[in-house]
Amino acid sequence: MRRRLYFLLPDLRAAVRTADDLLLARIEDRHIHCLARRGTDLGRLREASALQKTDLVHGAEVGLVIGGIGGFLLGLFVIYTPPEGVRLELATVLATTLGGGLLGGWVASLVGAAVPNSRLRQYERAIEAGRILMMVDLRPARIAEIRELVHRRHPEASGGAMEPTLPAFP
Repeated sequence: MRRRLYFLLPDLRAAVRTADDLLLARIEDRHIHCLARRGTDLGRLREASALQKTDLVHGAEVGLVIGGIGGFLLGLFVIYTPPEGVRLELATVLATTLGGGLLGGWVASLVGAAVPNSRLRQYERAIEAGRILMMVDLRPARIAEIRELVHRRHPEASGGAMEPTLPAFP
């Protein structure tokens, strides 16, 4: 399992130098993503994907939980108030829970795909001011080493905050 570190860099030149140092530290290119103001050419740096820019994953997680709870409650309601002459089994609750979870996850992920990533909200002003956000996905054992490397070699880099492991449910 990987954890994500966030670094704010003042410009593209600093971001390229930082990425080069991370590559020399044996961090694969596919684990380094950058986010800049709309229209900024990142050159050879890898741009953040839609999964990293939007709340798609967070929305799907929340929708799965809420949809599952709703499906469970609907299943209990149907079991205890069945239509006349119909005998329902406990499997009905399982089916409605799974159906509600899947439907809730799907609908909420569609909504989340249209919303900016809530974890990046704190960096919005800096990005709009022209700074570049670098996201680095690391194994937990390398976090301290890479954080120290970036701050030692690139004092202009601010941050080094780590993404929480658990989803932040509203």
